[in-house]
Amino acid sequence: MPGENLSRDEARERAALLSVDGYDVSLDIRSAVGDLPGEDPRTFRSVTTIRFRCNEPGASSFVDLIAPKVTSVSLNGRDLDPGEVFDGTRILLEELAAENELVVDARCAYSRTGEGLHRFVDPEDGEVYLYTQYEPADARRVFAGFEQPDLKAPFRFEVRAPEEWVVWSNGAGERADGVWRFAETKPISTYITCVVAGPYHYVTDTYTRDLGDGTTLEIPLGAMCRKGLAPHFDSADVFLVTKQGLDFFHDHFDYPYPFGKYDQAFVPEYNLGAMENPGLVTFREEYIFRGKVTQASYEARANVILHEMAHMWFGDLVTMEWWDDLWLKESFADFMGAFALVGATRFTDGWITFANRRKAWAYRADQLPSTHPVTADIRDLQDAKLNFDGITYAKGASVLKQLVAYVGQDAFLEGARRYFKRHAYGNTRLGDLLSVLAETSGRDMGGWARSWLQTAGVNALTPQVLLDPQGRIDELAVLQEAAEAYPELRPHRVAIGLYRREDGRLVRYARAEADVDGPRTVVTELAGAEAPELVLVNDDDLTYCKIRFDETSLATLREHLGSMTDPLARALCWSALWNLTRDALLPASDFVDLVTRFAHRESDIGVLQMLHAWTGSALVHYASPSWRRTGEELVAGVALRDLRAAEPGSEHQLAWARFFATVASSGSDFELLQGLLDGTEEIAGLAVDQELRWVFLEPLVAHGLADEKALAAELARDDTASGKRHQVRCLAARPSAAVKAQAWAQLTESDSLSNALVEATIAGFDQPSQRELLAPYADRYFASIERIWAERSIQIAMTVVKGLFPALQDSPRTLEATDAWLTAHESAAPALRRLVLEAHDDLARSLRAQAAGGADAGSAPADGADAENARTLTD
Repeated sequence: MPGENLSRDEARERAALLSVDGYDVSLDIRSAVGDLPGEDPRTFRSVTTIRFRCNEPGASSFVDLIAPKVTSVSLNGRDLDPGEVFDGTRILLEELAAENELVVDARCAYSRTGEGLHRFVDPEDGEVYLYTQYEPADARRVFAGFEQPDLKAPFRFEVRAPEEWVVWSNGAGERADGVWRFAETKPISTYITCVVAGPYHYVTDTYTRDLGDGTTLEIPLGAMCRKGLAPHFDSADVFLVTKQGLDFFHDHFDYPYPFGKYDQAFVPEYNLGAMENPGLVTFREEYIFRGKVTQASYEARANVILHEMAHMWFGDLVTMEWWDDLWLKESFADFMGAFALVGATRFTDGWITFANRRKAWAYRADQLPSTHPVTADIRDLQDAKLNFDGITYAKGASVLKQLVAYVGQDAFLEGARRYFKRHAYGNTRLGDLLSVLAETSGRDMGGWARSWLQTAGVNALTPQVLLDPQGRIDELAVLQEAAEAYPELRPHRVAIGLYRREDGRLVRYARAEADVDGPRTVVTELAGAEAPELVLVNDDDLTYCKIRFDETSLATLREHLGSMTDPLARALCWSALWNLTRDALLPASDFVDLVTRFAHRESDIGVLQMLHAWTGSALVHYASPSWRRTGEELVAGVALRDLRAAEPGSEHQLAWARFFATVASSGSDFELLQGLLDGTEEIAGLAVDQELRWVFLEPLVAHGLADEKALAAELARDDTASGKRHQVRCLAARPSAAVKAQAWAQLTESDSLSNALVEATIAGFDQPSQRELLAPYADRYFASIERIWAERSIQIAMTVVKGLFPALQDSPRTLEATDAWLTAHESAAPALRRLVLEAHDDLARSLRAQAAGGADAGSAPADGADAENARTLTD
């Protein structure tokens, strides 16, 4: 039988043959604590009883299980020899009856990779914490099961745990006679079952709602984190957003939350942002903030809370049949998260963040060679693992935003309500959703779906303005282009905004909505309007496209972007300028110039932080190498200027402080960072808390100005799990050949590091200021990745293959080496080849942008000051 990589064809054959009535899963996790000499790997006992039916008695099938050892297997009272039926990933089931009972007793392994049952030892107090993470198919690392989304069933869990621990699962639980027993779940898929156990700090609340029929819905709420994070846990805000979200979704979905309680666990070393396990959502613990953060961080956390809550309906109640239709849960949750964020919480500018951040992720993914339709062709589980990407999430959500504009919000929400009621606890495909939307909107959804869901690529929309002799618009048209490889020209519902300067501000004075279809669409509603200084296609961000500018509009932005008053329009313009930079249509030096002149006027903190991230990427990847040093000095000077000019104690000051640390480039920069650390320097209002101390320390370490002794002293100040991750990252950042060799060996030749420490080591290893030091590892990368892919879990292999690609060796030689590897490894795992193809595309894009910048690219600051003088300028 094949190994871990279940194929779609196998899943369909099994679903056609079997139906599952229920699971009883008994876990004994008492082995998680204490020393177990000689036991490698550390294991726990898992006993699974599955009741299922077979519609072809006498047929054969298999159950999934990844475990070091199977003790016994019993099928319908008949003992099977584990050595004969278990191959390490599957248990062969032959001569099935019409009704079957399977009992599997196994020793399963705790995980250090975030897959399956993850075991974390807190270095601060030695406490052990467990949690599970399964998507797309790692429940089989904890119990035997039919690991595919369309074989849903009720689950009953019981767990034996250390006496002092508390255990949680999807259903409500009680402890009796030393065993935690949990209420049976509704029919759900294996990958959204969950167990969390340990000495977690746990707080409770209750949500109540009058359902309007004389009954009251009461949902017990819980939230938990490690004890070491308890002093920082703002559970009141978590509960506030949770209640606001539950109100919002009940108002709009007309289907009461179906899974009883609602616990939310913030857990260590988590691979994802969060996971929608019904009744027990898991989040990465970084959403608990140990220091001061901006409102953008609180908004991001609220968005994730609401995203996972939307999954209770889109994904948990109604689940896609196979991973081809992953968008049926992720695209909807991404859209509904932003929709609820704006409609129910204090973050009423959430669509700005969506336009500026989420869609940037989608635009990048949609221009990679691995781009795919929103409804993807997922052949197997490795394909599924890689398709949790910007297409499935952010493009899909953008397409749904366009769909709302296309059919109307009322029709869209009514379609969702019918979808839930029609398919509750079942599995669906694309057609099931389209049919209800066609009913509620009266629109032909087939054509819309073919254009938006079943084709890949992103269109570019450009305005074309013709003026009459009086200087008014004679004709305004929107030109639509598509990439040669993906020529689909889609129907777009767009708003076109006309802008001009009034009293020193760039404001909109006219707007029209239009249906753009085909290569050229005339917008008759704007004929006769006064000549604009800026035309913004896709104003209000109704559709998914790359915005382009005519010559006049681009010239206006170069001089007046900072005076644009509408924050969403401004964010859209910044996003469009960044896309022009990535597409080698705007030199990176020009983008950096715009940021240095206008970013300090950005009111939206999330947009400002995105500009900081883009500027860093522009300098590292897209700027001409001959100009890069000039750009680094310019940006560092402006960052320090705007740090000093920011309102003391404000979140803008914090954002500029963090950015300054990442771009610091001179001796005076590093002296200031060191002074802020040791207290000899001060910037009014800037509180240098522990998280900011690590931010300031890393560039000092990377430039050889702080050593291992300084890092040990800092860890002594912050002897926590978070502090340990920071220290590991900084240790790998030291500019030493021996340090790099050690980090490389830890990442590629050993599996001793946990998933979180693998990420930290990669982040420290890959320093832009150390290109020459890292050069020898380009060839080693290509010699190692196929072995790494074969030896490591897919999560760790993906992290290493993506993280260690020699992107900093941005030369044609590296591109040629990548081409050579791809040519010589045509039979390598498709998922591995996809990662290398994506890295190849990113590198080729960088080289094109660098070439577009030219040898002498770059603009001076607006007042003509050089980079050093820019440090003293004020707004």
